[in-house]
Parts: sequence; structure tokens; C-alpha cells
Amino acid sequence: MARNKYDIDEDLETPFDFRHLKRSFLYIKKYKGKMLGAFILSVAAAIAGLIAPLLTQKALDETIPDGDVRGLFFLALLLIIFTLVNVLLSNICSRILAVVGQDVIFDIRNDLFKHLQELPFTYYDDRPHGKILIRVINYVNSVSNMLSNGIISFILEILNMVFILGFMLFVDVRLTVVVLAGLPVFILVMGYIKNHQRKAWQDVSNKSSNMNAYLQENIVGVRVTRSFTRENQNAEIFDHLNDRYRASWMQAVKYSNLVWPATDVIAMLVHVALFVIGLLVFDPATVTLGTLAAMTGYASRFWQPIMNLSNIMNNFINNIAYLERIFETLDEPVMITDKEGAADIGKIRGDVSFHDVTFAYEKENNVLERVSFDVKAGESIALVGPTGAGKSTIVSLISRFYDIDSGSITIDGKEIGDVTLHSLRSQMGIMLQDSFIFSGTVMDNIRYGRLDATDEEVRKAAAAVCADEFISQMSDGYQTQVNERGAKLSGGEKQLISFARTLLSDPKILVLDEATSSIDAKTEVLVQKGLAELLKGRTSFIIAHRLSTIRNCDRIMFIDGRGITECGSHEELMAKKGDYYRLYMSQSA
Repeated sequence: MARNKYDIDEDLETPFDFRHLKRSFLYIKKYKGKMLGAFILSVAAAIAGLIAPLLTQKALDETIPDGDVRGLFFLALLLIIFTLVNVLLSNICSRILAVVGQDVIFDIRNDLFKHLQELPFTYYDDRPHGKILIRVINYVNSVSNMLSNGIISFILEILNMVFILGFMLFVDVRLTVVVLAGLPVFILVMGYIKNHQRKAWQDVSNKSSNMNAYLQENIVGVRVTRSFTRENQNAEIFDHLNDRYRASWMQAVKYSNLVWPATDVIAMLVHVALFVIGLLVFDPATVTLGTLAAMTGYASRFWQPIMNLSNIMNNFINNIAYLERIFETLDEPVMITDKEGAADIGKIRGDVSFHDVTFAYEKENNVLERVSFDVKAGESIALVGPTGAGKSTIVSLISRFYDIDSGSITIDGKEIGDVTLHSLRSQMGIMLQDSFIFSGTVMDNIRYGRLDATDEEVRKAAAAVCADEFISQMSDGYQTQVNERGAKLSGGEKQLISFARTLLSDPKILVLDEATSSIDAKTEVLVQKGLAELLKGRTSFIIAHRLSTIRNCDRIMFIDGRGITECGSHEELMAKKGDYYRLYMSQSA
């Protein structure tokens, strides 16, 4: 799938869609009181800032010619007061909008994180994790300013432009027309620049996403990289991605750097036109020095809201694409959910039954077909067979990580699709071959599935799986800090910690998927002794390729050809001399 590659750009080209903007208002609506307050403060600040040119006009045309020193000091005092009011109100407004922006980020990220935890495993299989991260972090950051500051600024800049236009018309209608004559030129120039600028910054976002995906992939796979001495080749790939990012950034900056010079040139031409037309064309008696000074001041300010509106609209257009990606993630269907009216399963005994179960990851390519079996509470069941036959699929279906296509799965006679996921999975302990260790202490990792467990219970669970000895020898014992994925732990140590975590949760149904694959033979003997006691009273499903580890299971099921080909104890299956016998003998040879 194309989107599952670090070197494929995401399609961020999207038309401006008000539906996305309207949907985003749901996040802003919670803070409408603060937004309204910020808007009122912004309007007051804008009006206070526009008083200055009028005061300048009065000073130049009346106060100074009349020699009114007292009046001049009074105007200077008013100028200082209005400037301070403008600065103070603008600062308060900025702080309010900053808080609202962070609140919006908080809400969107929370919704994204919660939703990502519920999405099916196939969602993560189809995308580089780096590209998922950039949606939660970079894209949310990008849209937060638009959702808080941008919307208020858009309305405010329109009002600001109207206010400035009103003040200019009040000062001189003819000179106002001169100022407005530069507007068509500004629109044409900005239209050209902004179109290229928008596309350039979207390309920057794509290149950043690609580089982030490749970087995340290489951090996780650093051991494989070094094992195959791929450092130079990987550095070349990253250098290429980095170079493409740099090139796209420089292209975007090139267009961004054209904006202010173009605006300054147009503003300068308008100022020149004001003085030339005002002094040479119009009657000097009607165009005073104060009038020209005031109009020049307003002309300078007139371009600012237009420029800001252009930036805001460009920001909207860019961020609509990011909003679309965020909402696309939030709209990604959660395939496995509680059905309407789902009930708590209650405390289970552990009877598990499959009745004519058929399941496929992809349509018309069944992994299991009409599989049926019954397991009584407390039984230990081993699942063996060739890779890809469906062993892990069976245990995944019991946990309802996937919904079956037909048939039924019951626990204690209750259809698992009719009970809540939490009540079902909270009574199941699952340990996979890939033992994930979280950053934190060893104690935190073992207690991960049962937060109310005491320190003594944690140590007891660790001792049962022979983990207590090596944990006690660590620098800080159970309080030793371990890194994400347990970088400083051996494969066996990680699996023992994961095993202790699973057992501490005291599950009624225990699933061990290649759980002892990284434990050496000596440690495995000790673990088996602990398991023999701990598996009593629990229904257990054990997947193992090393058949020596499952000889004592109550029943062994050989999975192949989309179903169960053999079922029985080790002795019964060996006597049959069928699939299990041949597999066992091939390992014994």
C-alpha cells in the first residue's frame, strides 16, 4: 500500500472545505466566553491604536501653529495613554488566545490519543508510525493557532480595515481614493505569491512527514541496522530525505520572503502618490501637512489588515488539509466495539467454546473455516502447527481483537460479542513473543496490568516466574529504571518481566504466544515449575514451536489447512503417527 512508505508524499492538496472548519468549531465552542472576551479586547485595542494619527493631525495643523505648548503636552499625554491601552489590551488578548489555543490542542490530542488506542491493528500495519505521530503532534500544532487566534483575527482584521477606511474618509475622501487605487495591484501580486507559497509549505509538510517516518523506523530498528552494517546506506537515504526537506523549505521561504518586500514597495508607491497628488494636484489650502501626515499614517496601517487577512486565508487553506487529516484519523472506524446493550460478563470460570467459526483477514481468503472445539475451565491447551496456520488467530479471536465472519465463540456459555470488551479482556492474560517493556521502573512494568497490586504481590509474581533473582541483582532492584522497549535488558529478561506482569493480573484465561522463546533451557525448566502451580484453576492456551515445552498440556491441537487436523494428549497424538508425530520427530532428530 502506497501510504505505508516513508518516501511517498501524503496528498495534502485539498479544496477549502467549510465543513472541516465548521466541525472544528465544536472544539472552540467550549471556550466561547474567552473567545468573546478576546474579541472585545481586540476591537478596543484596535480603536485605541487608530486614535494616534488624528492626534498627530491636530498637533501639526492646530496646536503647533498656534504655539499651544500646554495643548501639545496634553496631546502627547493622550498619545501615550492610547498607545499604552493598545499595548495592554493586545497583550491580554494574546494571552487569552494562547490559553484557548493550548486548550484546543489539549482537547484534539486527547480525542486523537483515545481514538488511536481503539483502532484495529490493521490501521497501524498500513501506515508508518512516524506519519501517525506527525498527525498527533505537528498537524495539531498547526491548526491550533488557526482555531483560536485565526478566527478572531479574521473578523478583527476585517473590522480593523473598515475602521481605518472610516478614519481615512473622515480625514480626506480624495486622498482615500488614492490609497485605494493601490489595492488592485496588491491583490494581483499577493495572489501570485500566496498561491505558490501555499503549495510550497504543503510540500514542506510532506517532506517533514516522510523524514519523520524514516527516522522513527530507524530508531526502532537500530539493532537490525548495525547487524547488517546498513549505516552508510541508511545515512544516504536519510541524507536524500533531508536534502528534499531542505530544498522544499528553501523554496517555501523564497516565496515567504517576497511578501514583505512586495508590500513595502506597494505601500511606498502609495505614499509617494499621496504626497505628489496631495501637494501638486489638489489645492494646497485643502490638503494640509497634518492631513498628509494623518493619511500617510492610516495608509501604512491600511495595508497591515489586508496583509494579515491574506496570511490568515492562506493559513486557513493550508490548515484545512491538516484538519482533514486529523478528522480522517478521528473518523477511522473502530472495528471492535461494545455492541448496543452489551453486558458485563461477570466473573468467569474459563469454559471456552468455538462453534463453526470462520474468519478471514481479507475477504475470500479464510484463515479458519468452521472450526469447533470445547475447552473446560482449568484445561491447558497447546496450539501447534506450521507458521501462518492460524494459531495466533484463534487466541486473538478469544480476546475479540477481531470479529468472526460466522459461527460463535462463547465463554461460560456467553457469546463474547454480547459482553463488554473491558469485562472480557480484564480477565484474560496475554503474553506475546514480542515482550514490550515501557519506560519506567521494573515495578511499574510488572504492575502495569493491575495498578492496585502491592509490592509484595509484585515480587511474588516475579518469583513465580524466576524473575526475582535477576531483578534483585539490578542496581536499584525493582525500582531500577528501564528504557522504552527494555533496551538494556536481554530478550529472556524482558519476557520474564512480561510474564510476571501477565500473571500478576490473575487472569482466568491465560494466553502464552511463544512466551518462552527467548528463555534459555536452564531458565525454562525453572519457569515450567512455576507455571505448573500457577496454571492450576486457569484455562490456558499455549502456542509454542518448541514442542518439548507443551508435552504436559491436557490437550494438543494441531492447526493446519484452515482448521484443527488433530487433537489429543501428547501420548495420543504420538500413537497416531500423524501431523503432530512428524513435527515432533523432526524436532527430535
